[in-house]
Amino acid sequence: MTSVLYSVRLQLDENLEQMQQGSMMRKVKSKNWKKQRYFMLQDDCMTIWYKSKMSGKAKSAFSVSDVETVREGHQSEVLQSLAEEFPAECCFTVVFHGRRNNLDLIAGSAEEAQCWIKGLRHLVEIVTNMDQKEKIDQWICDWFIKADKDKDGRMNFKEVQHLLRMMNVDMNEDHAFLLFQMADKSETGTLEGEEFVLFYKALTQRDEVLELFQEYSEDGKKLTLLELVDFLQQEQMEGDGIDEHAMELIDRYEPSETAKARHILSIDGFLMYLCSPDGSIFNPGHRKVFQDMSQPLCHYFISSSHNTYLMEDQLRGQSSIEGYIRALKRGCRCLEIDCWDGPNGEPIVYHGHTFTSKIPFREVVTTLEKYAFRASEYPIILSLENHCSVEQQDVMAQQLKGILGEQLLVTTIDGRVPVQLPSPEELKSKIILKGKKIGHLEDSLNGHLDNMPEREDEEEEEGPETEEEALHNQNKRKEKKAKQSLSKELSDCIIYCKSVPFDSFQHSRSHYKSYEMSSFAESKTRKLIREAGNDFVRHNAWQLTRIFPSGLRTDSSNYNPQAMWNVGCQMVALNFQTAGTEMDLCDGLFSQNGRCGYVLKPTFMRDPETAFSPENPQSRGNNSPLNLVIKVISGQQLPKMPNSKEGSIVDPLVRVEIHGVPADNARQETKYIDNNGFNPHWGETFLFQVWVPELALLRFVVEDYDKASWNDFVGQYTLPLTSVKAGYRHIHLLSKDGTSIPPASLFVHIQIRALSAESD
Repeated sequence: MTSVLYSVRLQLDENLEQMQQGSMMRKVKSKNWKKQRYFMLQDDCMTIWYKSKMSGKAKSAFSVSDVETVREGHQSEVLQSLAEEFPAECCFTVVFHGRRNNLDLIAGSAEEAQCWIKGLRHLVEIVTNMDQKEKIDQWICDWFIKADKDKDGRMNFKEVQHLLRMMNVDMNEDHAFLLFQMADKSETGTLEGEEFVLFYKALTQRDEVLELFQEYSEDGKKLTLLELVDFLQQEQMEGDGIDEHAMELIDRYEPSETAKARHILSIDGFLMYLCSPDGSIFNPGHRKVFQDMSQPLCHYFISSSHNTYLMEDQLRGQSSIEGYIRALKRGCRCLEIDCWDGPNGEPIVYHGHTFTSKIPFREVVTTLEKYAFRASEYPIILSLENHCSVEQQDVMAQQLKGILGEQLLVTTIDGRVPVQLPSPEELKSKIILKGKKIGHLEDSLNGHLDNMPEREDEEEEEGPETEEEALHNQNKRKEKKAKQSLSKELSDCIIYCKSVPFDSFQHSRSHYKSYEMSSFAESKTRKLIREAGNDFVRHNAWQLTRIFPSGLRTDSSNYNPQAMWNVGCQMVALNFQTAGTEMDLCDGLFSQNGRCGYVLKPTFMRDPETAFSPENPQSRGNNSPLNLVIKVISGQQLPKMPNSKEGSIVDPLVRVEIHGVPADNARQETKYIDNNGFNPHWGETFLFQVWVPELALLRFVVEDYDKASWNDFVGQYTLPLTSVKAGYRHIHLLSKDGTSIPPASLFVHIQIRALSAESD
């Protein structure tokens, strides 16, 4: 079976052969936890399992598709702590997608380490470059290997029945046996190789796709170029250059070379197209940077992280540079550092007055220098929550300048006092510090600073928000003010993001400059939205604002960011380490514009005199909402949850949600389908009216219905409404962690039109 699927794509080399023989390596979790584990690459070349000598048959495993990258040497905090004990050439780190912990390993020799590093990187490259057909092939192969209990490369009917249960299929035994016999061409009573592929194809026949295909195909067997053009125009609402686009789709997705030469698309090619990025609900044109990046910084939503160094909760959780690496890889552009005096004159980073672990400030800056611009070339804003003495602030400034070099912005881009904030385009590959500053930018540019004032009035600091705790914080701030001053060296590095306290919107407009900004706790933000929504929108049209979670969220939970985006707040900081709806919305908003971490705000939110208020959507200037019609047709290969009972099968339902201004917030859900996670069919249509589509996010959630308790999460997908493609589209579902779970998907039909046009 493996050879059928992999012979073309994967040739075993010396490294892979050695990995299949297995290696004894140390798995490391801390300086004191180092245990021998036996690692082996399986015959499918896509699964690695490992076990200890003590555990007998018990073993753990991971898939190559779970691996994001492999780091060589002492490139994790754990391995760095063992640098004196184990040489770098024997060490490597397996980094997984999502929030899964890294796997730190120490090989017995440099040669063995290189074998696994090169082998894993080669396999990861293959998986990354797989097309849709290859991903399906791999999925089939994975299931075959799981179901082939006696490992003889064949499957009898009993094994097929077990496979169907594992695949979430509740099928009549007679029907299953009929499919089995049809695929058993050799009449041996078992399926092997191509026979299993035939069985899988019969099992996954998409009647709803065949029906659609035949609607546009005159002979029901193929789509001519003209018929495909008709489909693309009438259903997919494709516009300019449609003939050329149709030719490209045939060339890209038609598996038959003969059909390609005749410019026709078979049903297999049609299904491949619908399952591909071209047939996705997400507009392919939005996968690259497509927005105007020359507007002032305050005209963009900016992907922002809170307490970026934390991997877990806010009280006892681990602080780690991995928090920064993960946030940066997700396109985050505003990171936070809590700085405190450390031993030996070296500043440290941790959540002050808690039991969270500590990391050196120097390590954080070194990590930034290395990873800052890998996912996006647009500027990073580094939010400094500075609790250090003047002496250690000087050290911070020296380390920032010494390690970041030209990346650190230490003067205005043209040497002059800014009238407005510069653009992301002008600030490409620059790291901007946000923090307190002595005096005004004009003074430091003109060299007029003669004295060293005490700290200015405190900007709202992050912390708990009950009255008792607020009083405690007030006393703490008084103590700090009495003994702390700002370092001139660090202050001079604050250019475009000077932190200032917020009094009122009128006060800000009268007294502040465009390069000054305020931070707000979530509760204060909600209060301002309720009391002065339009003033908040206007404020955010000329000045930056950062929002942070309540100090009471000690579990690192998140608030709903949508309300803050609705008034144009740019830096809505979330706990990136915590999966859930809030991070799904964040990932959804920033999935557009090439995932660069900057999204241009709508025109009506970039005017300081705008009339727009989220409470009154018609203030946007439109008189009628959009009509959004969504038909949820079917689902494909929906996964069972890891904690589900043996033999249980998913009862899936789909919830469709709109997140936007209050008038647009809505949700509707399908009925649940009994015992079918493999190919459930709903065929239900929902109608939504959307007043402010520019701010709306569309979210699809699949759950496993449970009448006795809460439904279990199966998968989700969130995207901006402005990035939605109309027509027949597949939605490729994501896990709770935001990672893909191929080939799980939904098949839907989308119509978007103005309500006025509907009534004509």
